[in-house]
Amino acid sequence: MTFRDEHLLDAIGWRILQELQQEARLSFHELGRRIGLSAPAVAERVRKMEDCGLIMGYGAKVNIQKVGLGIIAFVRLTSFKASLPAKDDLVILFPEVLECHRVTGTDSYVLKLALISIAHLEQVVNRLMPYGEPATSLVLSSIISDGVIRQEACQAGEDQEGR
Repeated sequence: MTFRDEHLLDAIGWRILQELQQEARLSFHELGRRIGLSAPAVAERVRKMEDCGLIMGYGAKVNIQKVGLGIIAFVRLTSFKASLPAKDDLVILFPEVLECHRVTGTDSYVLKLALISIAHLEQVVNRLMPYGEPATSLVLSSIISDGVIRQEACQAGEDQEGR
């Protein structure tokens, strides 16, 4: 089953995704009002999106500064040594990690960290050193951080593929 075969990613499907990515706690009634469908029709479409794995879950956006983690850093790790621990162990060993990506190029991993201070960053970098050579960048400000998937990105990619 593809999303297009089920018509889940038509214009209405994309509007549902856009609204839920911005405010996941919308009621089906309010979501339907915003996109012009009845609450039962919206509920059915959302259920289908969940069932096929298009919508993977819902969560809260937390203000990390309000919980005391005022520094965001990216660490690029070039590893010629051991791999990073598996996901479950990584979360236990490095609770500061918000994201971890295995990447191509000269780096092996890119990690996004939330930290209390520069001293805290130094401690994490020291703990990462057995896994490779770290290079760190501090985030001064974030221009886009909402992580919203947009229909236009898929269309732009399809246009590139069709060339």
